[in-house]
Amino acid sequence: MAVLVLMVSAAAAAMVAWQAMQRSGRTPTEILDFVDRRLEGHDQLAWAAKPFLGALRRALNAPSHQERWAIPFRVPPPPPRRGASDIPAPPPVPVGATVWRVGPTGQYLRIADVARLAKDGDVVEIEAGDYRGDVATWEQKRLTIRGINGAARLFADGRVAEGKAIWVLRDGEFDIANIDFIGATAEDMNGAGIRLERGTLRVRHSLFWGNQMGLVTAGIPHAVNTRLEIEASEFSYSHLQDCLNHNLYVGAIDHLRVVGSYFHHAGCGHLLKSRAAVNEIVASRFTDESGGRASYELDFPNGGVVRLVGNIVQQQPDTENGIMISVGEEGTKWPRTTVELASNTLVNDHPHGGAFLRVASGADSVTARNNLLVGTGRYLVQGPLAVVNDEAAEWQDLARPARLDYRLRRRDGRFAYRTPADEALAPTLQYMHGQGAVPLARPPEVVGAEQRPVDLKGAPSP
Repeated sequence: MAVLVLMVSAAAAAMVAWQAMQRSGRTPTEILDFVDRRLEGHDQLAWAAKPFLGALRRALNAPSHQERWAIPFRVPPPPPRRGASDIPAPPPVPVGATVWRVGPTGQYLRIADVARLAKDGDVVEIEAGDYRGDVATWEQKRLTIRGINGAARLFADGRVAEGKAIWVLRDGEFDIANIDFIGATAEDMNGAGIRLERGTLRVRHSLFWGNQMGLVTAGIPHAVNTRLEIEASEFSYSHLQDCLNHNLYVGAIDHLRVVGSYFHHAGCGHLLKSRAAVNEIVASRFTDESGGRASYELDFPNGGVVRLVGNIVQQQPDTENGIMISVGEEGTKWPRTTVELASNTLVNDHPHGGAFLRVASGADSVTARNNLLVGTGRYLVQGPLAVVNDEAAEWQDLARPARLDYRLRRRDGRFAYRTPADEALAPTLQYMHGQGAVPLARPPEVVGAEQRPVDLKGAPSP
């Protein structure tokens, strides 16, 4: 009888926890992990509940923490290196600037040598090719660094500058383009492709692949007057064993702007995590995809100004964290916190629950407008929320969702776009895979990020 009472009590406790956690947008994995933690130290109750919880995990495909960590996170080889036709033509060299050329046959064979020689305002050009263990610290106040005749591919091969990153940017204005940063590891487990200590950094047409952290910035008080801009770049397969990795980690800087970029396959951390005061995320793709283990797709733990316009955001079905976009879970530390979601396509592939957006208390305003919501999910906002013309879609409404093609098959009144009073919330760019952000040919016609039409069979229109 005592065993029966224990089993009934355990089942009741599990059901109460289940209902409470479902209301919070959590997945079954999170719910059952929560129950496991609550049972710690209660040996008899845990023993009685074990068969029931085990059966529930199997039925809901919610493996335990130990089972999840036993599955290796696989990092495939990087995509083929881009050639001359795959990168944009370089802009003219500024008048008076010295051009430093690094390549396999020239005067300078190693990037690190030129990093010590280049002066403020110069241009460093790196010939397309593979550079191994060639790490550097850049001390200049103003510098352009770019791959030419194709992408320059930097393999860390066990080395990082100052124990931090393949490249460390000390304090200046840097423009970096056509560079691939691959495989950075460090003893402190924060090995990054780039670490920005302070200043302004613009990264374009670059790849961050298989690092412990993709790109990292310092934060306040060190990184005052710091700005990061990312355009047409790819961040993927950042991974660590303790879940603290992120494809992009931005400290408490002044401004982050991301345009036309692709974030995917994080190894348990977030696709993007930013503590910046202002965050503009435009016409980009955040899709964890099969094999990914991202926690949040986008995380803004300290609030600030958060504006997401025209992005594709997808949560894959094996995620253990049901929240896709999170704001303020560590407290809103900036003077003002506002959240604006406009013309995004938000896709939750998890079958049992989740939240498209969670905003903790402290936000001044939260606005959602013209977003397309696919799958199970909700907005969890502790404060004022205004929702205008968001629409839910079923899988059959989309072109080829199994291939991450979320264009609408039908363009009827149900999905019609409504022009916002604030022009900043009207998308002018469209994410195009492999191209970055391209201008919209005409004003938006439907809700969501995808404005390209399809024919009735779901094939791309000419």
